[in-house]
This record gives sequence, structure tokens and C-alpha cells, in this order.
Amino acid sequence: MPPDCKFVFVTGGVMSGIGKGVVTASLGKLFQFRGFNISVVKIDPYLNVDPGTLNPIEHGECFITEEVWDFQPVPDIDRTFESDEKSYRISEIDQDFGTYSRFLGIEMHPSHNITSGQIYLSTILRERKGKFLGRTVQIIPHCTNMIKDRLFDIAKDEELDVLLIECGGTVGDLESSIFLEAFRQLKLELPKKHVAFVHVTLVPYSEAVGQQKSKPTQHSVKMLQSVGLQPDVLICRSKKDLDPDIKDKLSLFSNISKEAVISNPDLDFVYELPVLFEKQNLGDLMCELLDLKAKLVSYSEVNNYSEWVKMISLFKKEKPILKIGMPGKYFNISDSYISINDALEHAAAHLGFKSELVMINVTENTIIEQELNECDGILLTPGFGERAVQGMIKSAEYAMDKKVPFLGICFGAQLFFVAFCRKYLGLEGANSTEIDPKTPHPVVDILEEQKQITDKGGTMRLGGHTIKIKEGTKLYEAYGEPTIVERFRHRFHINPKYAEDAEKFGLIVSSTDETAKIINSIELDRVDHWMVGTQFHPEFKSRPYKPSKCYLAFIKACADRKNA
Repeated sequence: MPPDCKFVFVTGGVMSGIGKGVVTASLGKLFQFRGFNISVVKIDPYLNVDPGTLNPIEHGECFITEEVWDFQPVPDIDRTFESDEKSYRISEIDQDFGTYSRFLGIEMHPSHNITSGQIYLSTILRERKGKFLGRTVQIIPHCTNMIKDRLFDIAKDEELDVLLIECGGTVGDLESSIFLEAFRQLKLELPKKHVAFVHVTLVPYSEAVGQQKSKPTQHSVKMLQSVGLQPDVLICRSKKDLDPDIKDKLSLFSNISKEAVISNPDLDFVYELPVLFEKQNLGDLMCELLDLKAKLVSYSEVNNYSEWVKMISLFKKEKPILKIGMPGKYFNISDSYISINDALEHAAAHLGFKSELVMINVTENTIIEQELNECDGILLTPGFGERAVQGMIKSAEYAMDKKVPFLGICFGAQLFFVAFCRKYLGLEGANSTEIDPKTPHPVVDILEEQKQITDKGGTMRLGGHTIKIKEGTKLYEAYGEPTIVERFRHRFHINPKYAEDAEKFGLIVSSTDETAKIINSIELDRVDHWMVGTQFHPEFKSRPYKPSKCYLAFIKACADRKNA
């Protein structure tokens, strides 16, 4: 047990999607402002081992880590003789880790995303291997102990001052009950002032009576209390600041001091939330609850309060607008491309612009020219499967014809190559074998290493990989160095055989992997047109204080065209 680390548990009530991830990241920022070494764990109660096989329309973006974790459900089995025993490669984790990374400037290991699937899988496989001989295997203590051990291991291995744990879903969900029970046990087992509970709820506004209503939050707190947890802090999401009488009522009926009822109104810029919390003295309150005294703070843009405020002012200034068209297929919820959206915003702000995203849900009836006509740039989005492909290919063709600045990400880069081969090489029917396995011209094909793989989860080319950039290219101009590391998540790639032919018609392979066998980026060899496709995802490393160099170059090209 790591007695020196303090634990902050963040739970949610009333409904999902009210911003627990942003609240958790903002709490972490408050501790960073005071010089503490912190990290975050996200608990997802679903039975998937990781979110890699979840549809972005249902669950939002899948965030990719630099490291790939070899998750072994039964770690103490000798695998030399246990050939049937599987391990699972995890780099695909919950989208909230993108929020944590952008706020906190830290990279978290994939083991920080704990799912019910991981806990139950480990428990069942251990039972089958005889690890519990003679004992009845139960949720309590076996599953709850495993949860606690995972948290203790992270706190100890990373020598943390504070570990924040966000529990996905809402209080009352049956699937999250084992995690709430583990939190309750931790509160009992650890010394006083080592654990704090923060509950995030919704305070709706009734248009009919013109009032904020506290009853949903009261019921949510009572539901939390019914499982043995008393929140220390209540963070209330609402359209505007909490009215004083609502604060009084929530304090009275939730058994929380008025100072611990924190207002969390709608904000135009989410990175303001830590500053808003500081104005309500939440940082000092959290330190008081956990008996922490502030350390010496370094003067970096990541964890210094004054620098953070300066960064916010950069984003809030009035600026000219750049319209970026985003043809794609996952626009049913706003979180499907959240890292891309933020990377565009970061780059635009640092270049003196505001990005306005034109989300184009491509269908058979979409008139591409009409949708893209007013756009200053085009970002062709990542994805999987054949739906919307023809419209996305047409979007790449439109960029070539009209010389609109273009950035294709992963699937978007592959479809850029398909469009180029059809248009300039005259390869009718050219396609990706993912879309058309019988295509006469497989210009995008499955990676050689993927051909024998049948399992879907955790089997793609994942995580951070070294990229070799060719000098004299637009990508080299963007990064300014020959070797970089970016993150990947793909099964198919641009076929090198066809890339050689395409180079005769003005397409450049601007980067590869270290073996030069995998093409990592392509671009047009035109001075007057910035058109780049990357197999990697540079958006995952973009930060509000340090934008992605690739996105900066793209936005600069958009700005140059607008100002021409």
C-alpha cells in the first residue's frame, strides 16, 4: 500500500456526458499549479477489454497512447509452457485520456484505463488456472481487491503525490457497482485525509418557472450515499453560475459545506475551467481535504497558473475565421473527432485565427462541391469501412482540382491516394482492399503483418512509431527534423508498388518507417498546393500551449490561401 499518495475519486450523477473528464483534468491542473506530481486513471464499466472495437458514433473517439501495453490477465503464468494463454495489446484507450493529456501535459500508460472487461477476464482466467484453489471466487473480495491493487501499483510505480480516478457512467448504474465498492473500501483502509470524493452532477434550468432545479442533484447524492460514499465536493454543471439559494439548498440536503458546492457553468473555452475553480478556492479546499501543502512550482506553460491564464487569453482574442471542411462518417456525436477538432483549434489560435469546423456527413446525396465551396481547407477524416467512401474520395479530388489546402489523416490519407491513382494514373476501379477485396488495382492493401490475424481487438499497428522524413518535402518543412515519433492505428496501408508509379505523376512519398517498407505519408509535388496525407495521427500529441507541427503547417497553408 502506498501511504504517501492521496486519492481523489470523481463520480458522476443525473446523466452521462456532463463533462466529468474535463472536471477531472481541471482538478489535476489545480494540483499541478501547486507543484504536485499527479496522474489520472479512467475506469470504464463496460465489458470490452478496451474501447478499440467500439463505434465512434456510440462511444466517441478512441485515443491512442505512445506505449503499447502487453496486458496479461494471468501475469504469473510461465508462458513458455502455456501456449494457450493469451495476452492483449492495449494502446487504444478512452477518449478522456486525450482531455487529460491536453490539460495536464503528461502521457499516461495504457494501464491507466481500467475496464470491467479487464477485471472480470483476469478473475475468471485466474480461477481457471487454479489461482483460487479451495476458495469461492466472488466479486468481493477478488474483483475489488484487483481494482485496488491496480490503483496502488500505479501510485507506487510512478511515485505520485495525487492520483485522480474518474469513474465512467453515473451513480446507480449496475455495471459500475464493483468500482464504487472498491472506492468505499479504500476510504476505510487508508489513513485519514488520504481520500477525497468529488461528485459531478447536473443542475438543470426550468424554462417554465425560470429557476435552476436542485432535486436531480439531491437524488444523485442520496444514491451515492446509499452505496456508502459521502461526497466531499459537489461540482454542479449548469448553463450559468449557480444561484446562491441553490447552493444553500444543495449544501443542506447533501451534507456538504457551502464552500464545497462548486459552480461549473457552460464555457466557450474548456481550458478556463481550472481558473474558474481557482476563483472558487477549490484548489485550496482540495489541499485542505487531503492535508497537502503546496510545493515549489516550476514556471512552465504546463503547470504554472500565470502561464495558463496567458494561454487562455490567446484563445479568447477576437480573430479572423478559417473554415475547415471535414468530410467524414462519424458526426452523430461531437466527440467522434475530438482530438482533431482540438488540434485544429490549437494551431489556428497560435497563428492568429479561429477555426470554424464544417462537419460534412457524407452520404450518396451529398453535393461535395457545394459543401466545400466556402471552405479555406479540407481535412479528410480517419475511419473504417465502406460507408461514405465515395464522397470522401470526391472530396480529395475536389482539393486537387481547386488547389484547396488538404490534410488526410490515416483512412483520409489512404483515400487521397485512391483518388490520385484514379485521377492521374487512370486506374479505373482502384481502391483499398478493405473497401473492395476484389479491386483490380489494390492501391491500398492490408499490411503484410496483418494477413494472418483474425482477432479484431488490439491487433492493429498501434502506438508510437519512428518516422523517417524525406528532406525537401512539405512534411519536413513542417517538422524541421528528419526523424520523429507519431502514433498509429491502422491495418491497411498505401501499396508501395503503386506509390512508385504515382511518383512519376507528381506524388511524393514524404516519409516511411525505419525499414522503408511502410509508407507513413504522401503529398503532392506542387509549390502552389499544400496537399498532405499522413498514415499517422498527429492530433494525439497536440496541446493548447504546443500545437502539432503538422496541423500548424496545414492551418498556415489555409491562412495563406485565404489571404492570397
